[in-house]
Amino acid sequence: MSWRELVELYRLTDDQPALNVPARYNVAPTQQVPIVRLEAGKRHLAMVRWGLVPSWAKDLKIGYKMINARAETVSEKPSFRSAFKARRCLVPASGFYEWKGQAESKQPYYITLKDRPMTLAGLWQSWRSPKGEMVESCTIVTTAANRLLAEIHGRMPVILAPNDIDPWLYPGIETEKLKALFEPYPARAMTAYPVSRAVGNVRNDEPELVEPIDAPLSVA
Repeated sequence: MSWRELVELYRLTDDQPALNVPARYNVAPTQQVPIVRLEAGKRHLAMVRWGLVPSWAKDLKIGYKMINARAETVSEKPSFRSAFKARRCLVPASGFYEWKGQAESKQPYYITLKDRPMTLAGLWQSWRSPKGEMVESCTIVTTAANRLLAEIHGRMPVILAPNDIDPWLYPGIETEKLKALFEPYPARAMTAYPVSRAVGNVRNDEPELVEPIDAPLSVA
């Protein structure tokens, strides 16, 4: 998405300078990803590290294990509960990859929405290194797979419908109302199709990676 599309889609504040958000086709953990969060009551876009680093962490390595946060325990786990309470964010995406099968037979699939870009539910955190460097990072909340994704993997990101964006960002919302947003996104609104195994190499980052190599999965 272009900067103007991001501004319009997420109603970003007019006083934020435009950021360079390059098109990416194979984002890996620890790389920079865009998030939308509230700053002084206004929506701002920031680029942060994918893989949440809790404020109490000793080093950045823990972020490799924190790329996702399970919806079932996100309000309770020490790594995520403070961010869930006070630092929720949106993670814009055109789609995501998931692998089906085992070992050499594993096949990557690209999953998208049929009618619009995705908005994933995320959490963000600030961490200060022993040398005083400030690092901002994020994680993506996951839930049980819907009927389409269950053919590939048991989990999927929490995808927010347009009407769910305001509640997810609203600071004063009750926990139970937030948990109501964790239902798997409707399968019929999504599509998933096999793509090249080249996505398994993080150095590959070309538009061809999202091109289908076979027919999409269908939901009866």
